[in-house]
Amino acid sequence: MTQFRRDDTPQLKPFARMLATKRFFARLVLLAEQVLPRALLPASIVLLFLSAGWLGFFRVAPLWLHAAILLVFFAGLFFSLLPLTRIRWPENTDADRMLEDRNDLPHQAIRVQDDTPATEGAFGAALWREHQARMARMVRALDTGLPRPDIARHDPWALRAVPVLLACLAFAYSYSNRAGLVTDAFRLPQQQVVAADIRIDAWVTPPAYTGRAPIFLTGRQDTASAGEQAPAQEKAPITVPQFSDLTVRITGAGPEARVSYAESDGAGPIVIPASADKAKSEPKTEPQETVQAPRNGVRNHLYKITKDGTLSVGGQSWNFKITPDSVPDIAFDGAPRPTANASLEMSFLAHDDYGISQAWAEIKPLDEPPAAARSLYPPPEYRLDLPRRNAREAKGTTSRNLSEHPLAGQRVRITLVARDAAGQEGRSVPQDMVLPARQFFEPLAAAVAEQRQVFALNVNDLPRAIDLNDALMLYAEETIPNLTHFLLIQSARTRMALARNDDMLRDAAEHLWEIALGIEDGDLSLAERRLRDAQQKLSDALDRNASDEEIAKLMQELRQAMQEYMQELARQAAKNPRMAVNPDQNNVLRQQDLQKMMDQIENLARSGSRDEARQLLSELQRMMNNLQAGRMQQMGEQNNAMRQQMDKLGQLMQQQQQLMDETFKLDQALRDRMQRGDPLQGEDDELFGQDMPQDPGQRNDPNGQPSPLDDMTAEQLKEALKQLRQQQEGLGKQLGELQKGLEQLGVKPGKGFGEAQREMKGAADALGEGQGEQAVGSQGRALQALREGAQDMMNQMQAQGQQGPGQGIPQYGQNGRDPLGRRQQNIGPDFGDQVKVPDEIDTQRAREILDAIRRKLGDSLSPEAERQYLERLLDMR
Repeated sequence: MTQFRRDDTPQLKPFARMLATKRFFARLVLLAEQVLPRALLPASIVLLFLSAGWLGFFRVAPLWLHAAILLVFFAGLFFSLLPLTRIRWPENTDADRMLEDRNDLPHQAIRVQDDTPATEGAFGAALWREHQARMARMVRALDTGLPRPDIARHDPWALRAVPVLLACLAFAYSYSNRAGLVTDAFRLPQQQVVAADIRIDAWVTPPAYTGRAPIFLTGRQDTASAGEQAPAQEKAPITVPQFSDLTVRITGAGPEARVSYAESDGAGPIVIPASADKAKSEPKTEPQETVQAPRNGVRNHLYKITKDGTLSVGGQSWNFKITPDSVPDIAFDGAPRPTANASLEMSFLAHDDYGISQAWAEIKPLDEPPAAARSLYPPPEYRLDLPRRNAREAKGTTSRNLSEHPLAGQRVRITLVARDAAGQEGRSVPQDMVLPARQFFEPLAAAVAEQRQVFALNVNDLPRAIDLNDALMLYAEETIPNLTHFLLIQSARTRMALARNDDMLRDAAEHLWEIALGIEDGDLSLAERRLRDAQQKLSDALDRNASDEEIAKLMQELRQAMQEYMQELARQAAKNPRMAVNPDQNNVLRQQDLQKMMDQIENLARSGSRDEARQLLSELQRMMNNLQAGRMQQMGEQNNAMRQQMDKLGQLMQQQQQLMDETFKLDQALRDRMQRGDPLQGEDDELFGQDMPQDPGQRNDPNGQPSPLDDMTAEQLKEALKQLRQQQEGLGKQLGELQKGLEQLGVKPGKGFGEAQREMKGAADALGEGQGEQAVGSQGRALQALREGAQDMMNQMQAQGQQGPGQGIPQYGQNGRDPLGRRQQNIGPDFGDQVKVPDEIDTQRAREILDAIRRKLGDSLSPEAERQYLERLLDMR
């Protein structure tokens, strides 16, 4: 028995400590279940008291109410705490009973550990100890759990939630400007002083185009207050872009705060008044117990920062350093140039530190108008197409058709202007040029367009325009064969005569322009005009970020206008088959290509890539402006006739040159036969030198055989000269026919052709008399006159615009030559007028070359092929 107790004692001590711990926690749970229901009422009273203080009740309540409510709170708290005095500390038996009940332990498993059996005996004691051991194993898994105060039985209506919610709201309100303090309950009302209820918020908003975020000034560490000893100027300045918007918002009631901005180089601070466009709240009447009656409201002070300075408001200040916004730069990228259809194309370069928002060309007439002149139309508008909006670097090319403006054909001064988002404008160096004008190849259309231009440039010249119309109608049977055109021109005259204001005059001007276009090429110009209008509408819609529905509608209009324009081109091609002859396959614009470009424009616009869509539309406009339209290709027949006349002139000059060479050879042979004394003396000796081994009476043909002239007598040679007269007279008749053909094409033959015809007649007379030397002189002068006449003809064609880009004879490089100085094969006949006057060095070098050729030619050992080549160099063959 002693051995049993000795082995079991160490095992019972941990169990006893564990059981004591569980009983202690159980007694705490029982204590909490007694306290919580009794603490519900005093806790609610405390929450109500805090809510009244935070909501400012004690600050605004009268003294009697203040004291009464405070007494009620204290009395209620006192009586609500009395039930807490009846709380007792639970016993172990209470803890054991609670553990057994909540853990569903049978046979009083906890209390049996402290009980002893009533009977004596070894078997009974052993049985009791076994029972305690079994119960102890059940006690080890006990759980005290949480308190169960059963508050719902004490507060069935859940009124306990009201003080809790009210306290939460009051606590949130306690951080506002009008909130009260708990300590206000212990202050008398006459001791309250209401502070200024003002909240100041200040921030700087950089311009949107800079892409910088707003800068909040309130609460910054670099803010200088009035109480600081260090001056505000020692604070680190805040760097902001120029033209930033400064906003100071003063919220709440209180004395008016002074807001000022002192510029660094200014005389004094600038007072920033409150913005008048901001609504203010209505003032409230404050109780008489307050020291000051503040005025509620929200006041916004706005200022645009343009210079360095200091902002001062409510005893606080901030320093600002401005990042200047420079003026944009823009310049021409090459001289402005006209296109095939009289559009004006300009390339430009532009730069700005934040981005360019707009760019345009300013076009003004160069010639000073009369003192009382009044134009019917403002200067033409020319907007430059920017690659993308607000781009810092911009390089592009824009093509606009200004041929409808009355200034077309006049000298103008063009200045490029770029504007950034801040409104600053930069200007380029101006360029002077003649504004491209539409070329009318129908004289009647040109006359009608001239009437419009006369009074459109100066309204005071309207009588002169009417006189021009009357002069056009004098011989209408000859000048206006189409009756429809006659009636339209007559109606335009009536409109000009009845016009009483500028709107009516503009209507008459538009009517005249449509008449001119209709006379020139029918519906083609009208279709092109509708196409340009559709392109312009779409471009404007892309600029203002129009909706997808509007873009889709305008794209449909553009497709329709493009289809009509291409149909008119097809009709014109059908009427003039020469338009489709030998097209340049490298410069063909197909309708499917145009359709593909328009689809790309619409897809880019729908996907939000408006800048790319606008750029592609600009490329489409440039392509259409450079397209060789039907009315331009109608010149093909006239140009072909002109080319034929020029080819005839070239052939005529070649025949005259050959005839002069033949005359010269016959005359030289005749002179050789007449020289019987010394056959080696003559002009040939001076030309070929003294070392000529040949007998001058023996001339070889190009094959080295004796010339037929060697077998002819002097009489036969003279008769051969007379026979050349018929050829010379024939060339004179060809020149006369050529002059008549040029007159029919509108080219007036110059003085050179008349002089050439007189010299040809003189050469024919000299040949008839057998005077070869005199005939050669007249033929040379005729050839030179033909060259002068050809040059005068070319000048007239260029002046009349019949030899523009892509029409007539193309001009390549300088004087019709390629960059290597070689003459182009398709430039037309060579009139021999491209002569450079040699200087002294060139002349000396030419003499040295001629001497070397003559020495080589005098070498009898030279091969025959080489001798023929040298003779050709010296124009002997």
